Amino acid sequence: MAKSECGNAEPALREPDAAHELREPGEPRAAAARVPAAARREPSRSRAALPEDHDLAPTDRHMLAHDRIKGLARRTFNKHVLSEIGGFSGLFSLDCERFPDPVMVASTDGVGSKLELAIQLGLHSSIGADLVNHCVNDIAIQGATPLFFLDYFATGLLDPDVVQQVISGLVDACKANGCALLGGETAEAPWLYRDQTYELAGFLTGAVSRSRLLTGDAIREGDCLLGLTSNGLHTTGYSYALRLLLGTARYRPEQYINEIGDKVGAALMRPHRSYLAPIRKLIEAETASGFSHITGGGLTENLPRILPRGLSAQIDLSSWEPPPLFAHLQQLGGLQMDEMLRTYNMGIGLVAVIPPDRLKKAQQTLKRMNERSIVLGRVIRRASPRVVYS
Repeated sequence: MAKSECGNAEPALREPDAAHELREPGEPRAAAARVPAAARREPSRSRAALPEDHDLAPTDRHMLAHDRIKGLARRTFNKHVLSEIGGFSGLFSLDCERFPDPVMVASTDGVGSKLELAIQLGLHSSIGADLVNHCVNDIAIQGATPLFFLDYFATGLLDPDVVQQVISGLVDACKANGCALLGGETAEAPWLYRDQTYELAGFLTGAVSRSRLLTGDAIREGDCLLGLTSNGLHTTGYSYALRLLLGTARYRPEQYINEIGDKVGAALMRPHRSYLAPIRKLIEAETASGFSHITGGGLTENLPRILPRGLSAQIDLSSWEPPPLFAHLQQLGGLQMDEMLRTYNMGIGLVAVIPPDRLKKAQQTLKRMNERSIVLGRVIRRASPRVVYS
């Protein structure tokens, strides 16, 4: 069968495999083994600073945490920040010369079950970067520039050291993405959380001029689907991955596994990538007609979110090889490929939709950034299914 300009032929449709019961949104429906109690143990309390911090009265712990947050957040401030940390609200002045006829673009998210592993391993700073980068990608794909970020941190017993590590990660990621940490909320809720368990959520606001807003309306039949690689699971599918790796396989986080070529904890804690830089470069080069951030739901559920009615994505599964971690998860869970593609990013964290006559320019733009890209397939005229795999 003849191939298109994007290198894909339209395949015959396959009947979908039988579905399994959903466990969580965007995760496989297969019944999974529970994580043994040993793998779900509470984090160690052996840090020397912890008893001293916990001996403080609640108000003193809050004040200590607040002082540390205030100093960290100031590192992200720019001339548009008009407030200090600690007020009733944050103030930010929008640059209307930079964004004429501005459209505000906002995103909110949490970290999900990856947080459980981060707490167990004591890797609190990387989880903040995960949160910021996820939200940044969600607004960047619409052409928006991130402006300011707000966080919500709730725990059973406030540990200023842990708060400082989490906020440090937020700050580093905010600086890397050019946005300000404008404020947030730190709450102690012992009736909801165990002492060292915490919840983390974030809220990002950006802006784009209306004429430069990307909505997917410009996507046309024949456009190429250019994939950018992920850095592992990012922040998706962790409940199932932890059940398989720590429960079914009974691996330890510090254990090296030949099948994945890494220690379990290290493989799972790789940070969620920010795609802001390549997105900006492709927009500046006027090569992209749309983008899709591949998060919960994988390629199967995220690509249709940007495709105009009547169009579908045709993906050639032979165009890339997913990293070993995904293959090992599939083997442990006995999952069909369609379930994997509906659950995990499978090594593709962002898809750029590129008109065929601009594909070479887009590839060259990314190559100059040392950014690997893969032609995954093309946009076809088909109402259903919205994503077709060959």
